Amino acid sequence: MKGVALAFFGAATLIFLGAVLWPDPPAWVGYVRAAAEAGMVGALADWFAVTALFRRPLGLPIPHTAIIPTKKDALGESLGDFVGTNFLAEDVVRDRLRRVGVAGRLGGWLAQPDNAERVTSELSTVLRGAVAVLRDEDVQAVMEQAVVRKVVDVPWGPPLGKLLQRVMADGTHHRLVDLICDQAYEWVSRNQDLVEGVVSKRAPSWSPKFVDNLVADRVYEEVLTFAWNVKTDLNHPMRLAVDKFLHEFAGQLQSDPKVMARAEQVKHQVLDHPEVRKVIGSAWTTAKRLLLDAAEDPSSELRTRVRTALVSLGGKLSGDTDLRRKADGWVEGAAAYVVLNYRAEITTLITDTVRRWDAEETSKKIELQVGRDLQFIRINGTVVGALAGLVIYSVAQLIS
Repeated sequence: MKGVALAFFGAATLIFLGAVLWPDPPAWVGYVRAAAEAGMVGALADWFAVTALFRRPLGLPIPHTAIIPTKKDALGESLGDFVGTNFLAEDVVRDRLRRVGVAGRLGGWLAQPDNAERVTSELSTVLRGAVAVLRDEDVQAVMEQAVVRKVVDVPWGPPLGKLLQRVMADGTHHRLVDLICDQAYEWVSRNQDLVEGVVSKRAPSWSPKFVDNLVADRVYEEVLTFAWNVKTDLNHPMRLAVDKFLHEFAGQLQSDPKVMARAEQVKHQVLDHPEVRKVIGSAWTTAKRLLLDAAEDPSSELRTRVRTALVSLGGKLSGDTDLRRKADGWVEGAAAYVVLNYRAEITTLITDTVRRWDAEETSKKIELQVGRDLQFIRINGTVVGALAGLVIYSVAQLIS
């Protein structure tokens, strides 16, 4: 394009020289000479203007030339301000998002199972990456700080007392009492020899053996009968005594300092037990393995639930106008918050990037991008200058 523009200038120059050197020219040659002369002036002026954008014409230190290399940083700041003012304004962002309808489009897209599966797959990849980055010892330390310390700091007595009261109010504890009574009866019925042996061992040494056996049999029968009665009679004094004890114990856990202190002692004994510490330490390892396995398996319960939830969310966003309006409001609010609080940081990305560019290299890149169109300015300057010169010369001839 530089060659084309130069050809226009050369043509105007040759025509001008021809008109000047024409001996005894006719009258119309004056019009041609004026047009060619004005075309040359227009071509030179526009060549200077275009060249001054990118470099100093003829290498001369003329003021206000080489604008892009010398004013690169200022241009970057102006571009950043322009983008921040006209594109990152709150009303502009809100209006654009409102017309786009993000929630409706997202809902329609998510409602398709293939798209939901794609999102699920991407989320699984993110989950695997996040889990892989986390160090086991760091997570375990956080768990001990966040979970174990919290458990240690919170007294066990009052919460356990309230929980026990609720269980007893619902009568749920009766199932546990029934199980204990059943197991007690079954144990007594299966261990007659053991019960009788205990009685025989505690008999006096002078007691005859057959007397010891009779007493042991009698004791066993009484124990078995007692166990049966406790098992079958829901209003047995033993059961009522257990209920009374549990009621009193629930109250003591909440009000009796001695019982509450004992609960705290038991809590520390439990948490300090080596097996408990081992379980807490291995909890993250187990959870990590489960998460990775679930994320890897497309048919896992985790991925199936996530995929189903995404399809359901897409259907709701597509069909529920109120939900869609709320979601759009959340999106607009989030975008507005970003542009209001981080607009300077966003525009700084532009200005800092331009500032890091090499001045000469930047000028060359911009010239390669827009230089072709700028050469048309030189061509138009030649043509328009020639026409203007022709008009001016014609008007001057008419006036004279």
